[in-house]
Amino acid sequence: MIAQQTAVDTISNNLANVNTTGYKKETVEFKSLLYSKLQTKTEDNEGNPKPVIGQVGLGVRTASVTSRFVQGNMTATGNTLDFCIEGNGFFMVRTGEEGVAYTRAGNFNISLAASGNLTLADADGNPILGTTGEAIEFDPGISTANVFIDEYGKFFYRNPDETITDLEMQVGLVQFNNPAGLEKISGSLLVQSPASGEPRLEAEDEALKTSKVRSGYLEASNVQTVDEMVNLIVAQRAYEMNSKIINASDEMLQQANNLRR
Repeated sequence: MIAQQTAVDTISNNLANVNTTGYKKETVEFKSLLYSKLQTKTEDNEGNPKPVIGQVGLGVRTASVTSRFVQGNMTATGNTLDFCIEGNGFFMVRTGEEGVAYTRAGNFNISLAASGNLTLADADGNPILGTTGEAIEFDPGISTANVFIDEYGKFFYRNPDETITDLEMQVGLVQFNNPAGLEKISGSLLVQSPASGEPRLEAEDEALKTSKVRSGYLEASNVQTVDEMVNLIVAQRAYEMNSKIINASDEMLQQANNLRR
């Protein structure tokens, strides 16, 4: 029952985040507990080996809650500061003084940095990092409405005379050998862990398949509502059946205790 309660909690979290940008659905994986031998002998009275061993399981427990990093649908927003990653990459976000987190949510804004420049930031004001590991900042004298990126995340500026200037900045994208090992924190941010491995910068690692960045789009959650509702019904039914089994076992034990010689 505890394991099924965990499954229900996980499904409810998925449904709660069905409209969260860049959210990746979570699934609960189970494993069986110890087994109790009902037979101590594996041979019959004549010494012949028995074909099966009598064992009974002692239940189930939660093995892990795994995030499924499947690409979500691209949703058009028309906002040039909304970026959607097409591929396995993650945006780099500066948190605190030295911390770096990672996210798939590309709903960015322009914020005023301490230096007086304009910086690309997430919804919480955390700066977005470029390929050099530094925050992406623009001169306060330019119009950010004329800033745009290509499919590789490189920034350009459209001048009043319609000429294009390369701003020599690029959105930093990283990949992980095991993204399921990333640790989730608040605000759709993730941090690396020993299970995820070190981040690999796409701009420097030629072995990686380069992700593409689509401006004007956001990556929707990959949660399928119908699937989650079916899974919820299954988990609820399993919980109910286990509770009935406990009641039946209690009644049987009560009857056994009431037997008189």
